[in-house]
Amino acid sequence: MKLDIITSAAFVLLLGAAAPPTAVRPEIVTGDVDRFFAVYDTAKGEPTAEQLQRDYLDKGSNGLDEFARIRRITGESIAAAIAKRPEIYVNARRCAAVLPAVKARLTAALTRLGELYPQAIFPPVTLAIGRTKPVGVGNAAGGVMIGLEALCHFDFLNPDAEDRFVSIIAHEYVHVQQPAAQVEEAEVTVLEASLIEGGAEFVAELIGGSVGYSHLAAAAKGREKALETEFVAEQGETAMGSDWLYNGIGTAERPGDLGYWVGYRIAKAHYQGAKDKKAALKDIIEMRDAQAFLAKSGWYPGIPLD
Repeated sequence: MKLDIITSAAFVLLLGAAAPPTAVRPEIVTGDVDRFFAVYDTAKGEPTAEQLQRDYLDKGSNGLDEFARIRRITGESIAAAIAKRPEIYVNARRCAAVLPAVKARLTAALTRLGELYPQAIFPPVTLAIGRTKPVGVGNAAGGVMIGLEALCHFDFLNPDAEDRFVSIIAHEYVHVQQPAAQVEEAEVTVLEASLIEGGAEFVAELIGGSVGYSHLAAAAKGREKALETEFVAEQGETAMGSDWLYNGIGTAERPGDLGYWVGYRIAKAHYQGAKDKKAALKDIIEMRDAQAFLAKSGWYPGIPLD
């Protein structure tokens, strides 16, 4: 499922930036979440549009300012969302509680990214509260911005909130690094989109310990060869509107976004078969020619992987 996270062409500006020192400590901003709940609690869970605008949004971080600008988040829109889906904001509290651990783990994961991929760039990560969608956005001005209440709600991805936040944010941060993710093409193929998303999944696991879409492997277990044979037959189709990507939650038998899982397995096959792991990681992140990468990867339907 595409979580409406924009990998904007504006990130191209960041790709030209100088690489940071190896001992980078990426900025991870969480103060907006505290500010929101201070307003929310003072109003006993029913803040007005004026309170949210004045005491939360207008006092927000640069990342929240950018998030609000891009996705039309206002005090009025948040108040309407709270009134319509109050349970989402009540449940968001449990995810807010794990943010200190998330921040520590993300700092370690993104530092690891810089060690393994010296060309990495490091815009800030901002966690804030929005209007239940989107889960997040990204651009050169604000970095990666995540709506805590929205990502908290997507617990089908991984029931453990801490693991879910670390893996999904790491996944999106990898998109910042990928040249192929900077250009939104309507006709991108199933194979190319799967390698972009699956590559982000693999690198997220490598630096943070787990993939973002952890439910997919369990759903595909025992059917790897059959599903991947089907994937090969449909790899040249347009990704949007296919059975492989950006197609909703799906069912237990056929979950959405299985292309993420296949792309992950192709990336992993390439990495495991490579003698030079740093070069292999660079190949995965900087993939531009999907067919050439597939041919080089050594992957085939049903390939056993560690």
